[in-house]
Amino acid sequence: MSSLKYPDGIAGWAVAALGALLALIGLVLTVGGGWLIGLGGSWYYLLAGIGLIVSGLLLVAGRPAGAWLYIAVFVLTAIWAFWESGLNGWALTPRLVGPFVLLVLVVLALGKVSPADGKRRVLGGLAGAAAFAVVLAVAIYFGASNHQFAPVPPAQELAAAGDSAPEKTGAEWPEWGGTRSGQRFSPVTQINKDNVGQLRQAWVYRSGDLSSKYGQETTPIKLGDRLYICSALNRIIALDAATGSEIWSYDPGVKEDYVPYTAACRGVAYYEVPQADPAQACATRIVEGTLDMRIIAVDAKTGEPCSDFGTNGQVDLKPTLWDGDFIPGSASITSVPVIVKGVIVTGHQVLDGQRRWAPSGVIHGIDAVTGQLRFAWDMMSPQTTTTPAEGTHYTLGTPNSWAPASGDEALGLVYLPMGNSGADYYSSLRRPAENEYSTALVALDVLTGKPRWHFQTVHGDVWDYDLGTQPTLVDVDTENGRVPAVVMSSKQGEIFLLDRRDGTPIKAVENRDVPTGGVEPEQRAATQPFSTYATLRKPDLTERDMWGMSPIDQLYCRIQFHQAHYEGIYTPPSTDRHWIQYPGYNGGSDWGGLAIDPTRNVVIANYNDTPNYNRLIPREEADKMGLFPIGDPRRDNSAGAEGPGPQEGVPYAIDVNAGWRVPFTGMLCKQPPYGGIRAFDLKTGETFWDKPFGTAEENGPFGIPTKLPLSIGTPNNGGAVVTASGLIFIAATTDNYLRAIDINTGDVVWKTRLPAGGQANPMIYEENGKAYLVIMAGGHHFMETPPGDYFVAFALPDSS
Repeated sequence: MSSLKYPDGIAGWAVAALGALLALIGLVLTVGGGWLIGLGGSWYYLLAGIGLIVSGLLLVAGRPAGAWLYIAVFVLTAIWAFWESGLNGWALTPRLVGPFVLLVLVVLALGKVSPADGKRRVLGGLAGAAAFAVVLAVAIYFGASNHQFAPVPPAQELAAAGDSAPEKTGAEWPEWGGTRSGQRFSPVTQINKDNVGQLRQAWVYRSGDLSSKYGQETTPIKLGDRLYICSALNRIIALDAATGSEIWSYDPGVKEDYVPYTAACRGVAYYEVPQADPAQACATRIVEGTLDMRIIAVDAKTGEPCSDFGTNGQVDLKPTLWDGDFIPGSASITSVPVIVKGVIVTGHQVLDGQRRWAPSGVIHGIDAVTGQLRFAWDMMSPQTTTTPAEGTHYTLGTPNSWAPASGDEALGLVYLPMGNSGADYYSSLRRPAENEYSTALVALDVLTGKPRWHFQTVHGDVWDYDLGTQPTLVDVDTENGRVPAVVMSSKQGEIFLLDRRDGTPIKAVENRDVPTGGVEPEQRAATQPFSTYATLRKPDLTERDMWGMSPIDQLYCRIQFHQAHYEGIYTPPSTDRHWIQYPGYNGGSDWGGLAIDPTRNVVIANYNDTPNYNRLIPREEADKMGLFPIGDPRRDNSAGAEGPGPQEGVPYAIDVNAGWRVPFTGMLCKQPPYGGIRAFDLKTGETFWDKPFGTAEENGPFGIPTKLPLSIGTPNNGGAVVTASGLIFIAATTDNYLRAIDINTGDVVWKTRLPAGGQANPMIYEENGKAYLVIMAGGHHFMETPPGDYFVAFALPDSS
């Protein structure tokens, strides 16, 4: 066999270098492929690696057979890739894009065989490569798009009084979720599909308040001619609804030390004192919960503290949450209190992963006029209905409710999405009441302070699947007539439809067998509740779902997949090796919540679709690693609460890898999409459309933005608002866009780049006959989106 006729100089060295590169890649694939086979994985990598080694060595030796062998390896690789992935474009990308680039180089090398026919060989090879590139590009395009579509029903008039009709917001947006029901629906129709492309920035307000742990997540409320907002460190601000100019602000003096994971102030609440003289101070008031565990009430007209509320307009909830000195950041109010029948009901966040005996998750009910404690619900001490005895505290470590709640004024109920006990990933020390109420939806009677009913979404939760979404109240037509319902979405993706009067499932809930075992086999429930109504959950992961930038990335992730313990959803935590949690703790729905169009009976749900790669760390190892809780003198407390959770008080710390990545390139190990948005039927749960949500423009290998407008489906944080005109407005993704989506098709009909990450829920209102769309662009340090302090309003030009 003749040798390659190298030209003199650089070209000859280039061919030899290409051969060396192929051999090196082949060596990596061969060693890793053998390892993977030993773990029970695919044989492809070993076989391809051997082929690349031989191909590379032949090229280094100047043999044309090396080029032909690589071409054969590539053809077989393509066959294998399409066999494993079909036309899933994102799945094909790491399998074929890198090898295709090498194919082009090899074809060029083949052209050096002889001057006589080299050009013809190169042209023919490049033509074949170009044809393959077209096929691959088409596969990527269609594989990144959605194939699930059904017609969305036309809009109808809102039903008669007694159901959803009184909840419509009109020109106002009086609550964080639009109303206490949390539907995030606006009947405003001025902005529609025909003119949405004309939206322009109307005004911008900057709070001037930023935290290093940024992620403000604020949604304004609108009443009369004013917007009311809060800043990262809980300044309360009133803005002119038409111009965005500041009218007043009140600073409660929250210190940066009290910021937990994130300086989140999702919003404020409004209360009108019954039968009060409108001229009286604090006849209308703005109520806020703070990061340092206070409830603040100020005059809605002036911003002055309400002197009749608590002590100088505030009630401090810290003293009874814990024994000893309160550790700043260990508990904080990040969501908006809900006010029903004159009672301010608030839960609070307890910092995850720190201590089994963390601050209490007690729920407070506070008189909206006087600030007096009307009730306290301590699940472990039901006899303690108000302030505990002097020198004592509410029960430590109990499940907390950090997410936004919703309320039904007629039923006198507040619907609380509950979190987990202290030490999320270990359950042996939990007490019966904790096991009953953790990760459950609790309907609390505001007149008695006691649960009227509860529905648990996870039994014995050791996956941090705390309910982070505002329950959405809506009336649903059933075979038994119209029923007042609550829609509860979850991090594991299950969506439950319940009668909000008594918690009875309207759509059946099945208890299905799940994996058991792990470090606490006696604690693991043999079954878990699964909704037959709707789910955002995708099929369990397989080796084929592993991803990355190249076959080497994918090989790394496949090895990690097989090394880990994984039996599907609810795989129990183990300590002998990592275990995979899918969906991860930020999967499914989070605090952004659902949006419901009651005129079309359509639910809009954006969601995350990412796994966690977790490990329990035995206590002795954790101590050697310096894993101590915040406030512990042995800890570097300047570092905040980032990193593995010490879980002091139980035998294991926890390392949660929420961004399971390839170390070198930084690519995620699970193939896209990582997030989506879905429309489904409120009555049946059947899907109308489901699409990847977010582009790869601001993400890429090595942390370099690709700027490619491909809908990869990014992680997202924040929710939507839906309008009677058939538009969905939502930001939330990592590409920093605010989008308008056609509710009928899921197609993006307008988008604009925000000055910072859009990790907040938008809202819509009218002022002086003009419709405004407002969103807070504050970014989020967990999402790695740019920080900001912007409140941005959009409107149609006056001539529209």
